[in-house]
Amino acid sequence: MAINVDFLGANTIVRFHNFRPVFTAFLLSVISLAAACGGNSGSNTGTGGADMNETAASVNGKAIRMEDVERAVKQQAQGQESKLSALELAGARLQVLQSLIEREVMYQKAEKEGTVPTDDEVSGELNKRKQDSRLSADEFDKKMKEAGLDDKALREQLKQELAIQKLVDKITSRIEPPKDAEIEQFYKGNPEMFVKKRGVRLAAIVIDPANSGEGDQTTNDAEASQKAKEVLTKLQMPGSDFAALAREYSEDPSKFQGGDLGYFSEDELRQNYPQLVAGFMNPQFEVGRITNMVPINGKGYIFKLQERVEKEETLTLDSPDVKPQINKLLVDNRKQLLAASYQAIAMNEARVENFLAKKVVENPNELSGARPAPVATAAASPSAESNSGSVSNLSGGNSNLSANSSAAPKAAAPAATPAAKPAATPKAAAPSVTNANRP
Repeated sequence: MAINVDFLGANTIVRFHNFRPVFTAFLLSVISLAAACGGNSGSNTGTGGADMNETAASVNGKAIRMEDVERAVKQQAQGQESKLSALELAGARLQVLQSLIEREVMYQKAEKEGTVPTDDEVSGELNKRKQDSRLSADEFDKKMKEAGLDDKALREQLKQELAIQKLVDKITSRIEPPKDAEIEQFYKGNPEMFVKKRGVRLAAIVIDPANSGEGDQTTNDAEASQKAKEVLTKLQMPGSDFAALAREYSEDPSKFQGGDLGYFSEDELRQNYPQLVAGFMNPQFEVGRITNMVPINGKGYIFKLQERVEKEETLTLDSPDVKPQINKLLVDNRKQLLAASYQAIAMNEARVENFLAKKVVENPNELSGARPAPVATAAASPSAESNSGSVSNLSGGNSNLSANSSAAPKAAAPAATPAAKPAATPKAAAPSVTNANRP
């Protein structure tokens, strides 16, 4: 198998394409749990002087404390809450509190419906998430402490999460598969969804030399270089399995899909990264071929061309996967609608008192829209910049990463909206490719 392809564009940005983020990385599996938990904060005063012992709201007599609200705001603002104005912070608190109210309403429904998990089920799921986080016990405990959590609080929140999920599964289990006539009607009504344009499907093994503290296999340039050589050597062995190696070695959420980054249409690639079209769309670059290490934004990528469609084609109901995909789409949409309707009724039936909202109404002129003055910080030292994530000679050749591509971007000021929820993983921007037919 040939593995010689030159890539340009060390400054390009990778966007992950067509895969859902997997709920196993620590910040997804723990921080999202912490957003509504009721652990101990160790302080009676939160951001902006809020009383942590104050009751922010009650649901059928069950209190939600300001401590819970402040913790969630801090996590969703990703440490930038100090840059929010009093007006923005108040809006963030109200937004978070509404989510906590809805969660408590659904959990109380789960208790009535008998979907609360056993202690053994909670322990099993917690152990699974700890294992999936790839953190050592000490690293996991450290992250927990930084999030203001202890084991008891995390277990309680995980218990609530599982209970609500089991409740939703129970409610939506009444959804029946769509009939053939419905599938055919959907197909005829959405013709644009069943046109497969020229393009490629890619997979990648990603090696990240930065030490993000989240169970990375490589934490410096030397380890990254050694790992890249090891992976490339294994890929050249007869019978090597790219997907299996991606699951084992890749330091990217796409590893859970065997490195699959999804399908890129030719038009999409030409608009953003035209060099990729000339490489992967070249018939001389065979499907199944694997590239050398590609440096992109401080990380190294080993790509595999999984599929190439050279001529646009219209899929029919008899095409592979078309009917199953329509079936799944219709079922999922019905389940979402049913779950949302159930929650709306539950909210209407619940006795909710939002004390924080009442306080805002009673004191409408106490909120300032001015943000705090920025705190001056010392410029980063040259040594700090040099360690911002560059990788040298990942494949043993000349794939050096550009220094300006590895520099960490400055933190952007928070938006004027309340503390935003964590953004969904963006689609990956494809790297530039050139001379894809080089032997």
